[in-house]
Amino acid sequence: MNNITIYAVILLGSIGAIAAIILYIVAKKFKVEEDPKVAEVEDVLPGANCGACGFAGCHAMAEALVKTKDVEHIYCPVGGSKVMTNIGSILGLEISDKEPQIAVVCCNGSKQNAPEKVEYDGALTCEFANMLFSGESGCPYGCLGLGDCVEACNFDAIYMDEITKLPVVNEENCVACGACVNACPRDIIELRNKGRKNKRVYVSCINKEKGGVARKNCKVACIGCGKCVEVCKFDAITIENDLAYIDFNKCMLCRKCVEVCPTGAIRDINFPPKKPKVIQKEKTEVTDIKK
Repeated sequence: MNNITIYAVILLGSIGAIAAIILYIVAKKFKVEEDPKVAEVEDVLPGANCGACGFAGCHAMAEALVKTKDVEHIYCPVGGSKVMTNIGSILGLEISDKEPQIAVVCCNGSKQNAPEKVEYDGALTCEFANMLFSGESGCPYGCLGLGDCVEACNFDAIYMDEITKLPVVNEENCVACGACVNACPRDIIELRNKGRKNKRVYVSCINKEKGGVARKNCKVACIGCGKCVEVCKFDAITIENDLAYIDFNKCMLCRKCVEVCPTGAIRDINFPPKKPKVIQKEKTEVTDIKK
């Protein structure tokens, strides 16, 4: 090894050592002491790092909770009320329970209800297909069936049905993280309250076209007729832009809207089948009249 090489090694080693000393001093001087409660809160969180809470990950959420103690507006949908209650006990705060939610697919435009008119031959992503055309059925609001929602889900909670070509939510696995909601370019997936005993009533359509136009592409499209609004006694249903919407906070699950919907656009989930109505004939008594 010649002298030049030796000098180069010594010089680089010296520079490295000086840099390390400088970094050590800077780190010590500007060190920020983290509240030990951040680690406690993070340990309670599920560690999914899904971003459903609005933060980059569980650590960022833990920091925000400890710093602001804003337990009303910061919520972990994956952990739910149980996790938030544990966090509240760590922070010395009382946390009110929130209704558990689930992802709901607001489209029933299956291959049977909305037959294909054209065949798509392009990139197999909903985001790309949405920029090119209205859909194989012609409905500009319907599911494109290419599974961006499935790819976005980290909990194996949604899959594409091979027959209907529509996404199906696995109720056992869904944690209402909202990843599928954000992934859908047509906003056909929404988070709704699970409901009592997992029973839900909702409009399975988001088509805002006039009724006749909507029905040309899908036979179960909402036509904005207003019959559901008329029978609802709880003001839970509104119609805007020829489309009905059921407010899950007001809906009492009476299902009268389901009965009167002429197209079957309103769906009721996890209800037992209704018993057929029995028409009772009036009983007449025949008495002998003695003459």
